[in-house]
Amino acid sequence: MDTELLKTFLEVSRTRHFGRAAESLYLTQSAVSFRIRQLENQLGVNLFTRHRNNIRLTAAGEKLLPYAETLMSTWQAARKEVAHTS
Repeated sequence: MDTELLKTFLEVSRTRHFGRAAESLYLTQSAVSFRIRQLENQLGVNLFTRHRNNIRLTAAGEKLLPYAETLMSTWQAARKEVAHTS
């Protein structure tokens, strides 16, 4: 599991814009597009519909969203917990 792909998915979902997501993540727009394509290829579905500047989640994207949020939240909690054990 690549958490960077999920983080990118969540940011594009939040902003509904590849350019704004790229700025927020300190990436290029092409890097954001590449990450989303990677995630879509891994899952075998389109996560967004793209019409010029109108980006919307597909049904698959809507289904993935709560899981991605939970995974990222759990991952952050695990990293924090592990960091405090040394």
